[in-house]
Amino acid sequence: MLPAHAGDGHDHGEAPATPAGVASPRFSATSETYELVGILNDRKLSLYLDHTADNSPVKDAKLELEIGGKAVAVTNIGGGEFEATLASEPQPGESPTATVLAGNNSDLLAANLDIHPEVHADKNSGGLPWKPIAGGAAVLLALGAALRMKRNRMVGGAA
Repeated sequence: MLPAHAGDGHDHGEAPATPAGVASPRFSATSETYELVGILNDRKLSLYLDHTADNSPVKDAKLELEIGGKAVAVTNIGGGEFEATLASEPQPGESPTATVLAGNNSDLLAANLDIHPEVHADKNSGGLPWKPIAGGAAVLLALGAALRMKRNRMVGGAA
């Protein structure tokens, strides 16, 4: 019986690792009453305001936002969703603060903006270093050929 070999395109070996995508900068702030989550995409900030107790959206709320001490205009889209466009991308260390006004309740929420550095794929990852392996194989072949020639001379000289 002969062993089976996979043909081209049928190698079920370990696939090369793919780099994770860059996480969008984000923040979350929680109080006993409200939870605010912000997700930044370039200069567009999407905000989601929920009740902490049951995670339901806070409807008919007014949201005032500051990032790094600068007021940011916020538009209420409805259903606890808000949008804002920033004048420039925030720098690491700039903290958002939000004032929530909903009915007779008000709350001040503070957060830290989580900015992740970009992830770059390593162009050499995901495989064996073929150049050193090929070099080692060439050296072994050369040594084998040299030993064979030496052996042939010894056997040929003794005859």
